[in-house]
Amino acid sequence: MTFPNYLRIASATALAVSGACLLASCNGPPGPKPPPKLEAKKFVEQLNVDLVDLNREANAAGWTQATDITVDTQYLNSKVTDRYLEYFSRKAGEAKAYDKDELDASTRRSLNLLKLGVSAPAPADAAKRGELATLTTELDAMYGEGKYCPPGTNKDGRKTDCKNLDELGETIATSRNYEELTEAWAGWHSIAKPMRPKYQRFVELANEGARELGYDDLGVLWRSRYDMPAKDFEKEAARLYSQVEPLYKGLHCYARKRLQQRYGKDKVPDGKPIPAHLLGNMWAQQWNRVYDHLLKPYPAASIESADRLLQKQKWDAVKMTKSAENFYTSIGFPALPQTFWERSMLTRPRDREVVCHASAWDIDDKDDVRIKMCMKPIEEDLFTVYHELGHVYYYIWYKDQPVLFQDGAHDGFHEAIGDAINLSVTPAYLRKIGLVGDVVPSKEAIINQQMKMALDKIAFLPFGKLIDEWRWGVFDGRIKPADYNKAWWELREKYQGVSPPLARSEEDFDPGAKYHIPGNTPYTRYFLSFILQFQFHKALCDASGFKGPLNECSIFGSTEAGKKYGAMLAKGSSQPWQDTLQELTGGRDMDASAIIDYFKPLEGWLEEQNKGQSCGWD
Repeated sequence: MTFPNYLRIASATALAVSGACLLASCNGPPGPKPPPKLEAKKFVEQLNVDLVDLNREANAAGWTQATDITVDTQYLNSKVTDRYLEYFSRKAGEAKAYDKDELDASTRRSLNLLKLGVSAPAPADAAKRGELATLTTELDAMYGEGKYCPPGTNKDGRKTDCKNLDELGETIATSRNYEELTEAWAGWHSIAKPMRPKYQRFVELANEGARELGYDDLGVLWRSRYDMPAKDFEKEAARLYSQVEPLYKGLHCYARKRLQQRYGKDKVPDGKPIPAHLLGNMWAQQWNRVYDHLLKPYPAASIESADRLLQKQKWDAVKMTKSAENFYTSIGFPALPQTFWERSMLTRPRDREVVCHASAWDIDDKDDVRIKMCMKPIEEDLFTVYHELGHVYYYIWYKDQPVLFQDGAHDGFHEAIGDAINLSVTPAYLRKIGLVGDVVPSKEAIINQQMKMALDKIAFLPFGKLIDEWRWGVFDGRIKPADYNKAWWELREKYQGVSPPLARSEEDFDPGAKYHIPGNTPYTRYFLSFILQFQFHKALCDASGFKGPLNECSIFGSTEAGKKYGAMLAKGSSQPWQDTLQELTGGRDMDASAIIDYFKPLEGWLEEQNKGQSCGWD
């Protein structure tokens, strides 16, 4: 239980007078009286006032560290994080005084969101709180500074032959040399080994903080954010995955056959998981980077990436971001504020270490919105900036809500907003803005486009589910520290059907090579967003009056769709997500049927291609 500060005050004089007794019933002088209990609405009103400055300070410190990693910025961010965690722990403890009161729905929701407002609540003990703040800062910095230095190079990372994630990730995406891919994969994963003891201690402290708020462990706290009991949410996630699992397995079977043709069955055997470093992404979470050279169904059919013309036309980061802004304004959303362009980080600086993982930032809960990316003129980054502006426009639409309601209906909503827009970035749209040539309509071209999209959207789904399933097991003790890596690969093989390219042991900490683990960012939001974005897309296409196959719809220029979208975004987290979902889609349940509808052409094609194949894996 978290106690207010006034219950922890005891002076040296009081100790001297009353010995070890600190209770009011002792004979020593009485302690300070607690402040009177505020009326619940007043308490919430004060929270919303306090959080404006507190959030701004925490966001500014976090931004500064993420865009300039030094000993000093880490120290300052750690101190601010400590104050931030102390405030939430203290106020969440005070909010327990209202647990049995009869309150209106808005006040009760505000108090619940207060308890759920931090992804790693700190223990009440000041020393432990400071330790947790330091650990979160250190883990984040260890990832951002991570480099692989091949044997014989300086380990301080200053020599040019040391490689960061950008460089190693590009090798994974473009190389077709098995040994070179293996070295790049192993090199990046080696940066996580030193994180292991820090992460274990982080789990202990964050779990303690969660228990003080009344939750069994941190995983239960995370799952409690979804307006349903934690156990019911686990069943809901399993139900959603069961809807899409057959499509993923069909894609896996096809991809394995193609990879066997390139690397041989000795390296990619039948009936076994695919080696994780062969799929074009460091974590095998999306496979679209090997589409052109390895997985494209019909090489001669007319469907192209935007990469060639992005580079030929010399699109830079600003022009790519302007293109994304133009899409949003075409559906009636406002232009981005001038400060966005002045304060965002759109490319990797040459003079300092930064966290290049793309992210959107709401610095002051009003108008200071930004994104942080290390953009390159490639199609993948073009889609990423459209996605990140989805977050930014969510911030803009709900900025007039009280601070406690300035969030997504649930965190999956936040991730789905920009991705739903990306579903409208069709070949026809890319042709309209001059980034691809004319597409000759054909069955082959449709299958090519569907495959390219599935390697992004469908390939991701099992990965999106397993990250937090691993953490839930870590948080509740089913996965012991001695089995961190073993359990990680068991889940990756179970869901993704991938395996490590090299033997792994508990000396490794492969989960730490994925940013969201050391960064302590819940990941189920991404899994849910990949379900929701198709639901949103279908609802928006219906609102725009589109008639035709769902995969051909673009809402570009539809102010009717934009009006309906903006109305949903403006609600923030002020009501249960089921109510918000119903207002846009007409239904109260998350549902993957729109995914199956979208990929109907590919689903039938994969069934034909996989006939006679040994699909699945041991």
